[in-house]
Amino acid sequence: MKKEDDLRKVVLIGTGLVGMSMAYSMLNTGGIDDRVLVDLDEEKALGEAMDMSHGLPYSKSSLKVKAGNYDECKDADIVVITAGAAQKPGQTRLELVTINAKIMKSITQSIMATGFDGIIIVASNPVDLMSYVVQRVSKLPTNRVIGTGTILDTARLKFLLGEYLNVSSTNIHAYILGEHGDSSFVPWMNAYIGCKSMMEYIVEMNIDMNEMHKIYKEVQQAAYEIIKRKNATYYGIGLSLNRMISAIFGDENAVLTVSAYQQGEFKQEGLYIGVPAIINRHGISKIMPLYLNNVDQRKFDKSCKTLKEIINNELKTIIND
Repeated sequence: MKKEDDLRKVVLIGTGLVGMSMAYSMLNTGGIDDRVLVDLDEEKALGEAMDMSHGLPYSKSSLKVKAGNYDECKDADIVVITAGAAQKPGQTRLELVTINAKIMKSITQSIMATGFDGIIIVASNPVDLMSYVVQRVSKLPTNRVIGTGTILDTARLKFLLGEYLNVSSTNIHAYILGEHGDSSFVPWMNAYIGCKSMMEYIVEMNIDMNEMHKIYKEVQQAAYEIIKRKNATYYGIGLSLNRMISAIFGDENAVLTVSAYQQGEFKQEGLYIGVPAIINRHGISKIMPLYLNNVDQRKFDKSCKTLKEIINNELKTIIND
Protein backbone atom coordinates (compact mmCIF):
# COMPACT_ATOMS: atom_id res chain seq x y z
CA MET A 1 0.00 0.00 0.00
CA LYS A 2 3.03 2.33 0.35
CA LYS A 3 3.75 4.57 -2.60
CA GLU A 4 7.17 5.25 -4.02
CA ASP A 5 7.35 8.80 -2.68
CA ASP A 6 5.81 7.74 0.66
CA LEU A 7 3.37 10.66 0.66
CA ARG A 8 0.15 10.30 2.61
CA LYS A 9 -2.66 10.73 0.13
CA VAL A 10 -6.40 10.84 0.78
CA VAL A 11 -9.07 11.01 -1.90
CA LEU A 12 -12.48 12.28 -0.84
CA ILE A 13 -15.45 11.15 -2.93
CA GLY A 14 -18.26 13.63 -2.32
CA THR A 15 -17.79 17.31 -1.47
CA GLY A 16 -21.02 17.81 0.41
CA LEU A 17 -21.29 19.04 3.98
CA VAL A 18 -19.99 15.83 5.56
CA GLY A 19 -17.04 15.50 3.22
CA MET A 20 -15.99 19.11 3.51
CA SER A 21 -16.39 19.10 7.31
CA MET A 22 -13.91 16.23 7.35
CA ALA A 23 -11.63 18.04 4.92
CA TYR A 24 -11.65 21.21 7.00
CA SER A 25 -10.89 19.37 10.25
CA MET A 26 -7.99 17.60 8.53
CA LEU A 27 -6.65 20.98 7.47
CA ASN A 28 -6.15 21.89 11.12
CA THR A 29 -4.70 18.61 12.38
CA GLY A 30 -2.17 17.90 9.64
CA GLY A 31 -0.54 14.51 9.04
CA ILE A 32 -1.57 14.37 5.36
CA ASP A 33 0.45 15.44 2.34
CA ASP A 34 -2.00 15.22 -0.54
CA ARG A 35 -5.78 15.48 -0.60
CA VAL A 36 -7.91 15.23 -3.72
CA LEU A 37 -11.58 16.22 -3.90
CA VAL A 38 -13.77 14.27 -6.33
CA ASP A 39 -17.39 15.09 -7.02
CA LEU A 40 -19.98 14.56 -9.74
CA ASP A 41 -20.17 18.36 -9.78
CA GLU A 42 -16.60 19.04 -10.90
CA GLU A 43 -16.95 22.81 -10.59
CA LYS A 44 -18.00 22.49 -6.96
CA ALA A 45 -15.02 20.26 -6.21
CA LEU A 46 -12.73 22.83 -7.85
CA GLY A 47 -14.30 25.68 -5.90
CA GLU A 48 -13.92 23.81 -2.60
CA ALA A 49 -10.27 23.03 -3.36
CA MET A 50 -9.57 26.67 -4.22
CA ASP A 51 -11.30 27.98 -1.12
CA MET A 52 -9.47 25.56 1.16
CA SER A 53 -6.07 26.11 -0.46
CA HIS A 54 -6.29 29.85 0.08
CA GLY A 55 -6.30 29.32 3.85
CA LEU A 56 -3.22 27.08 3.93
CA PRO A 57 -0.81 29.90 4.91
CA TYR A 58 -2.62 30.03 8.27
CA SER A 59 -2.87 26.27 8.71
CA LYS A 60 -0.60 23.92 10.65
CA SER A 61 -0.64 21.69 7.60
CA SER A 62 1.52 21.77 4.48
CA LEU A 63 -0.78 19.53 2.48
CA LYS A 64 -1.72 20.08 -1.13
CA VAL A 65 -5.43 20.30 -1.94
CA LYS A 66 -6.81 19.91 -5.44
CA ALA A 67 -9.86 18.77 -7.36
CA GLY A 68 -9.51 15.66 -9.47
CA ASN A 69 -11.19 12.56 -10.83
CA TYR A 70 -11.21 8.87 -10.01
CA ASP A 71 -7.77 8.39 -11.61
CA GLU A 72 -6.34 9.97 -8.45
CA CYS A 73 -7.37 6.86 -6.49
CA LYS A 74 -4.72 4.66 -8.10
CA ASP A 75 -1.96 5.74 -5.69
CA ALA A 76 -4.09 6.87 -2.75
CA ASP A 77 -3.59 5.42 0.72
CA ILE A 78 -7.17 6.08 1.78
CA VAL A 79 -10.36 6.80 -0.14
CA VAL A 80 -13.22 8.27 1.88
CA ILE A 81 -16.74 7.96 0.49
CA THR A 82 -19.25 10.51 1.75
CA ALA A 83 -21.30 10.77 -1.45
CA GLY A 84 -24.91 9.67 -1.62
CA ALA A 85 -28.45 10.79 -0.96
CA ALA A 86 -28.78 12.67 2.33
CA GLN A 87 -31.18 11.77 5.10
CA LYS A 88 -34.26 14.00 5.04
CA PRO A 89 -36.33 15.17 8.03
CA GLY A 90 -38.46 12.28 9.29
CA GLN A 91 -36.58 9.74 7.18
CA THR A 92 -34.74 6.80 8.75
CA ARG A 93 -31.26 5.81 7.60
CA LEU A 94 -32.54 2.44 6.42
CA GLU A 95 -34.93 4.15 4.00
CA LEU A 96 -31.90 5.31 2.00
CA VAL A 97 -30.80 1.75 1.20
CA THR A 98 -31.72 1.19 -2.45
CA ILE A 99 -30.67 4.54 -3.90
CA ASN A 100 -27.40 4.72 -1.99
CA ALA A 101 -26.50 1.08 -2.63
CA LYS A 102 -26.60 1.76 -6.38
CA ILE A 103 -24.50 4.89 -5.89
CA MET A 104 -21.96 2.96 -3.76
CA LYS A 105 -21.67 0.23 -6.38
CA SER A 106 -20.96 2.73 -9.15
CA ILE A 107 -18.43 4.67 -7.05
CA THR A 108 -16.63 1.53 -5.93
CA GLN A 109 -16.35 0.21 -9.48
CA SER A 110 -14.82 3.53 -10.55
CA ILE A 111 -12.34 3.43 -7.64
CA MET A 112 -11.23 -0.14 -8.29
CA ALA A 113 -10.89 0.41 -12.05
CA THR A 114 -7.83 2.58 -11.26
CA GLY A 115 -5.95 -0.28 -9.58
CA PHE A 116 -6.53 1.15 -6.09
CA ASP A 117 -5.12 -1.05 -3.33
CA GLY A 118 -5.53 0.95 -0.13
CA ILE A 119 -8.17 1.44 2.56
CA ILE A 120 -11.72 2.62 1.92
CA ILE A 121 -13.64 4.43 4.65
CA VAL A 122 -17.40 4.60 4.13
CA ALA A 123 -19.52 7.32 5.74
CA SER A 124 -22.61 7.22 3.50
CA ASN A 125 -25.80 6.03 5.20
CA PRO A 126 -27.02 3.51 6.09
CA VAL A 127 -23.33 3.02 6.74
CA ASP A 128 -23.28 -0.63 7.84
CA LEU A 129 -25.08 -1.70 4.68
CA MET A 130 -23.10 0.63 2.42
CA SER A 131 -19.85 -0.77 3.85
CA TYR A 132 -21.07 -4.25 2.93
CA VAL A 133 -21.79 -3.13 -0.65
CA VAL A 134 -18.38 -1.47 -1.02
CA GLN A 135 -16.51 -4.51 0.28
CA ARG A 136 -18.41 -6.97 -1.89
CA VAL A 137 -18.02 -4.87 -5.04
CA SER A 138 -14.37 -3.93 -4.39
CA LYS A 139 -13.36 -7.42 -3.22
CA LEU A 140 -10.81 -5.77 -0.94
CA PRO A 141 -9.93 -7.63 2.28
CA THR A 142 -12.61 -6.94 4.88
CA ASN A 143 -10.12 -5.23 7.20
CA ARG A 144 -9.49 -2.58 4.52
CA VAL A 145 -13.12 -1.52 4.13
CA ILE A 146 -14.26 0.32 7.24
CA GLY A 147 -17.52 2.08 7.94
CA THR A 148 -17.90 4.94 10.38
CA GLY A 149 -20.37 2.72 12.21
CA THR A 150 -21.20 3.94 15.70
CA ILE A 151 -18.11 6.12 16.14
CA LEU A 152 -20.23 9.29 16.24
CA ASP A 153 -22.95 7.67 18.37
CA THR A 154 -20.23 6.72 20.85
CA ALA A 155 -18.84 10.27 20.85
CA ARG A 156 -22.32 11.63 21.54
CA LEU A 157 -22.75 9.14 24.38
CA LYS A 158 -19.41 10.08 25.94
CA PHE A 159 -20.18 13.78 25.67
CA LEU A 160 -23.64 13.53 27.24
CA LEU A 161 -22.50 11.19 30.01
CA GLY A 162 -19.59 13.49 30.77
CA GLU A 163 -21.98 16.45 30.99
CA TYR A 164 -24.41 14.61 33.26
CA LEU A 165 -21.78 13.05 35.55
CA ASN A 166 -19.48 16.10 35.53
CA VAL A 167 -16.56 13.99 34.30
CA SER A 168 -14.32 14.66 31.32
CA SER A 169 -15.68 12.85 28.28
CA THR A 170 -12.16 11.58 27.60
CA ASN A 171 -12.46 9.50 30.77
CA ILE A 172 -15.83 8.02 29.84
CA HIS A 173 -15.26 4.56 28.40
CA ALA A 174 -18.71 3.62 27.14
CA TYR A 175 -19.63 2.45 23.69
CA ILE A 176 -22.65 2.14 21.44
CA LEU A 177 -22.81 -1.13 19.52
CA GLY A 178 -24.94 -2.42 16.69
CA GLU A 179 -26.47 -0.72 13.69
CA HIS A 180 -25.80 2.97 13.21
CA GLY A 181 -29.50 3.54 13.62
CA ASP A 182 -32.55 2.73 15.66
CA SER A 183 -31.49 -0.76 16.82
CA SER A 184 -28.21 0.33 18.42
CA PHE A 185 -27.65 -0.15 22.17
CA VAL A 186 -25.28 0.52 25.07
CA PRO A 187 -23.76 -2.50 26.85
CA TRP A 188 -23.75 -0.80 30.25
CA MET A 189 -21.98 -3.70 31.94
CA ASN A 190 -18.93 -2.84 29.81
CA ALA A 191 -18.99 0.90 30.57
CA TYR A 192 -16.39 2.56 32.79
CA ILE A 193 -15.54 5.95 34.25
CA GLY A 194 -11.77 5.91 34.29
CA CYS A 195 -11.04 2.49 35.77
CA LYS A 196 -14.30 2.27 37.74
CA SER A 197 -17.34 0.32 36.56
CA MET A 198 -20.12 2.65 35.45
CA MET A 199 -22.68 0.43 37.18
CA GLU A 200 -20.78 0.61 40.48
CA TYR A 201 -20.45 4.37 40.16
CA ILE A 202 -24.16 4.80 39.48
CA VAL A 203 -25.05 2.80 42.60
CA GLU A 204 -22.54 4.66 44.79
CA MET A 205 -23.76 8.06 43.59
CA ASN A 206 -27.41 7.03 43.94
CA ILE A 207 -28.13 7.76 40.27
CA ASP A 208 -31.34 6.40 38.81
CA MET A 209 -30.55 4.03 35.92
CA ASN A 210 -33.48 5.55 34.07
CA GLU A 211 -31.36 8.69 33.68
CA MET A 212 -28.77 6.63 31.79
CA HIS A 213 -31.46 5.25 29.51
CA LYS A 214 -32.70 8.79 28.85
CA ILE A 215 -29.18 9.76 27.80
CA TYR A 216 -29.03 6.81 25.41
CA LYS A 217 -32.39 7.81 23.92
CA GLU A 218 -31.06 11.32 23.44
CA VAL A 219 -28.07 9.88 21.58
CA GLN A 220 -30.31 7.66 19.47
CA GLN A 221 -32.49 10.60 18.45
CA ALA A 222 -29.66 13.12 18.10
CA ALA A 223 -29.40 12.99 14.30
CA TYR A 224 -33.15 13.36 13.88
CA GLU A 225 -33.22 16.33 16.24
CA ILE A 226 -30.31 18.03 14.46
CA ILE A 227 -31.76 17.37 11.00
CA LYS A 228 -35.11 18.77 12.14
CA ARG A 229 -33.38 22.01 13.10
CA LYS A 230 -30.71 22.48 10.41
CA ASN A 231 -31.50 19.80 7.77
CA ALA A 232 -28.22 17.89 8.12
CA THR A 233 -25.51 16.72 10.51
CA TYR A 234 -21.89 17.10 9.46
CA TYR A 235 -19.47 18.55 12.03
CA GLY A 236 -19.54 15.52 14.33
CA ILE A 237 -19.11 12.95 11.58
CA GLY A 238 -16.45 15.10 9.92
CA LEU A 239 -14.39 15.06 13.11
CA SER A 240 -15.04 11.34 13.49
CA LEU A 241 -13.70 10.65 10.00
CA ASN A 242 -10.64 12.73 10.77
CA ARG A 243 -10.09 10.65 13.91
CA MET A 244 -10.21 7.41 11.90
CA ILE A 245 -7.75 8.73 9.31
CA SER A 246 -5.36 9.88 12.05
CA ALA A 247 -5.51 6.44 13.67
CA ILE A 248 -4.63 4.80 10.34
CA PHE A 249 -1.77 7.10 9.31
CA GLY A 250 -0.46 7.25 12.88
CA ASP A 251 -0.52 3.45 13.14
CA GLU A 252 -2.10 4.08 16.54
CA ASN A 253 -3.77 0.76 17.35
CA ALA A 254 -6.62 2.95 18.62
CA VAL A 255 -9.88 1.38 19.79
CA LEU A 256 -12.77 2.94 17.87
CA THR A 257 -16.36 1.77 17.40
CA VAL A 258 -16.53 1.36 13.65
CA SER A 259 -18.53 -0.68 11.20
CA ALA A 260 -16.48 -3.86 10.90
CA TYR A 261 -17.08 -7.16 9.12
CA GLN A 262 -18.25 -9.86 11.50
CA GLN A 263 -16.62 -13.29 11.52
CA GLY A 264 -18.00 -14.72 14.74
CA GLU A 265 -16.47 -12.26 17.23
CA PHE A 266 -19.93 -11.37 18.57
CA LYS A 267 -21.59 -14.65 17.51
CA GLN A 268 -22.58 -13.17 14.15
CA GLU A 269 -21.12 -13.50 10.66
CA GLY A 270 -21.42 -12.08 7.17
CA LEU A 271 -22.26 -8.41 7.78
CA TYR A 272 -20.82 -5.05 8.77
CA ILE A 273 -21.97 -3.57 12.07
CA GLY A 274 -20.70 -1.19 14.77
CA VAL A 275 -18.28 -2.80 17.24
CA PRO A 276 -15.05 -1.80 19.01
CA ALA A 277 -12.04 -2.47 16.78
CA ILE A 278 -8.31 -1.76 16.84
CA ILE A 279 -7.41 0.62 14.00
CA ASN A 280 -3.90 0.99 12.60
CA ARG A 281 -1.98 1.34 9.31
CA HIS A 282 -3.53 -1.87 8.01
CA GLY A 283 -7.10 -0.75 8.65
CA ILE A 284 -8.88 -2.97 11.17
CA SER A 285 -6.19 -4.90 12.96
CA LYS A 286 -8.59 -6.76 15.22
CA ILE A 287 -12.17 -6.67 16.42
CA MET A 288 -12.34 -6.51 20.21
CA PRO A 289 -14.97 -8.98 21.40
CA LEU A 290 -16.84 -7.95 24.55
CA TYR A 291 -18.66 -10.24 26.90
CA LEU A 292 -22.35 -9.48 26.40
CA ASN A 293 -24.93 -10.62 28.88
CA ASN A 294 -28.05 -12.33 27.55
CA VAL A 295 -30.00 -9.08 27.27
CA ASP A 296 -27.25 -7.29 25.34
CA GLN A 297 -26.58 -10.30 23.10
CA ARG A 298 -30.25 -10.37 22.14
CA LYS A 299 -30.08 -6.66 21.30
CA PHE A 300 -27.00 -7.23 19.15
CA ASP A 301 -28.62 -10.21 17.41
CA LYS A 302 -31.75 -8.15 16.73
CA SER A 303 -29.64 -5.39 15.21
CA CYS A 304 -27.86 -7.94 13.01
CA LYS A 305 -31.15 -9.51 11.97
CA THR A 306 -32.45 -6.12 10.79
CA LEU A 307 -29.37 -5.63 8.60
CA LYS A 308 -29.20 -9.21 7.31
CA GLU A 309 -32.80 -9.08 6.11
CA ILE A 310 -31.97 -6.04 3.97
CA ILE A 311 -28.75 -7.66 2.70
CA ASN A 312 -30.63 -10.77 1.61
CA ASN A 313 -33.76 -9.05 0.30
CA GLU A 314 -32.25 -6.01 -1.42
CA LEU A 315 -28.48 -5.66 -1.49
CA LYS A 316 -27.43 -8.97 -2.99
CA THR A 317 -29.57 -8.31 -6.06
CA ILE A 318 -28.04 -4.84 -6.52
CA ILE A 319 -24.49 -6.12 -5.99
CA ASN A 320 -24.87 -9.03 -8.42
CA ASP A 321 -26.88 -7.16 -11.05
